[in-house]
Amino acid sequence: MNDPHYKTERKLITISIPVLNEEGNIDCFLRRIRLAANNNADYDFEFLFTDNCSTDNTFAKLAEYAAHDARIRVLRFSRNFGFQRSVLTNLLNSRGVAAILIDADLQDPPELITDFLQHWEQGYKVVYGIRRRRVENPLTQLARQAHYRLIKALSDTDVPLDAGDFRLVDRIVIENLRAYTDKAPYVRGIIASIGYPQIGIPYDRAERIIGKSKFNLRDLVRLSIDAICSQSTEPLHYITVFGFTTSILSASLIVIYLIDYFFISSHPESPGFTTLVLLVLASISINATFIGLIGEYVGRIYNNVRGGPPAIVAERIEPPVDQKQGQ
Repeated sequence: MNDPHYKTERKLITISIPVLNEEGNIDCFLRRIRLAANNNADYDFEFLFTDNCSTDNTFAKLAEYAAHDARIRVLRFSRNFGFQRSVLTNLLNSRGVAAILIDADLQDPPELITDFLQHWEQGYKVVYGIRRRRVENPLTQLARQAHYRLIKALSDTDVPLDAGDFRLVDRIVIENLRAYTDKAPYVRGIIASIGYPQIGIPYDRAERIIGKSKFNLRDLVRLSIDAICSQSTEPLHYITVFGFTTSILSASLIVIYLIDYFFISSHPESPGFTTLVLLVLASISINATFIGLIGEYVGRIYNNVRGGPPAIVAERIEPPVDQKQGQ
């Protein structure tokens, strides 16, 4: 940690909380996160919220709490920049020697923070939660399992299965995150690719009690595309191999058809319209898919070349850096 104002006898830990329209959960969440902090009295804590331009009273509630608790910091974005960019911005603005990412919906238990810190003290730079069980409809659960396994299969690095953003990240990893300029980041994958000792802790994910999830099946598909394009160029290699194989097969079929036309078939006018239509449609579908995939990579290059921050902070609620930590 580089900020001299926060050099105290106890280590400062940032609790990083990205939020979007969570006014109904703020009260209960702060009660439980404060209790978790009190149960780890050997550390100082700050609670850093990044508000992704909520349309309800989330920001107002946080401002009210921040007026009476110097540990609370709130960054409100100028618009909704997406969940992953909110997560990244939160980590980059944290002040602690380590940051613990957790959602405000209380599906991830704040009580697990104690275990995270214990493993961190043992030398692990990343401690992540492994979702052993979660309460959701079977279709969504199946889609999530497919997502994690697809990313792991295509990734150039070892991305843990069934691990979301609920995790502890050491300062040395956070500082390495500053070198990444991806405008569609897959933060958990980037963290895995940075390296350093990492360990997972299994837990059962609770059901959301208040409010509705902002992360639907469409968002999961979008996240999967971002993750694949961010983590690996393997799909492009598959396209190359497929194209090469198809070229060889096409050349072989051309020779076979020519031989059949000139030397074998006694009825060159034999019907083959259906076969031709199916081949043309299949070819169009495959080409459209591959062009779309290549377009995803090109689009990412375009967005990254444009530059700019991962998110724009429109409002800040922060205590003076010399104000006493912990209340």
